[in-house]
Amino acid sequence: MALIEIRKRSLVIETTYHEGGPVAATPLKLAAAAAVIRNPYAGKYEPDLMPFMAELRSLGHELATELVQTLGGKDNVEVYSKAAIVGIEGEMEHGAVWHEAGGWAMREVLGQPKAMVPANKAVATVGYRIMVPVHYVHASYVRSHFNSIEVGIQDAPRPREILFALVMGTGGRVHSRLGGLKKEDVKVHDGQR
Repeated sequence: MALIEIRKRSLVIETTYHEGGPVAATPLKLAAAAAVIRNPYAGKYEPDLMPFMAELRSLGHELATELVQTLGGKDNVEVYSKAAIVGIEGEMEHGAVWHEAGGWAMREVLGQPKAMVPANKAVATVGYRIMVPVHYVHASYVRSHFNSIEVGIQDAPRPREILFALVMGTGGRVHSRLGGLKKEDVKVHDGQR
């Protein structure tokens, strides 16, 4: 039996031209690709979630590829993240499988960036919206690239569903001016500095 049954997909693009200051020479684009699937473990305890996590890698790859194409290629992607919203008949661990499956897929599609992939997850009711943090793909501490995007679908997740989402974007915050490590000063590419 296939563990992944998609009910619907969503692609949202948010473009920021300014934040009250001058219009940016290049607008910031943040995009979120999501899929709503049937939760194969809703309403019961399953001790082995590894097959589910492994099968989700293909969904992660599809969503990551869609985002890269939407943003004009992997060289345009500077921030990333992932999220899961589990319907109320599921458990937090059903969303946690996305850490490996979604993160692995984004790293593969983007050429193995080293920064950890931030995330958010929740068990919630239909229509719940979640704030998803993003940061620079090559180093976690580039302050200008700390940002977020809201993700959700008005009729999901139903009680026996999970909404999985990946997020990518083209740069740091418009009008960022709070100092800290700059992307051009990252030296070690170890994901930490």
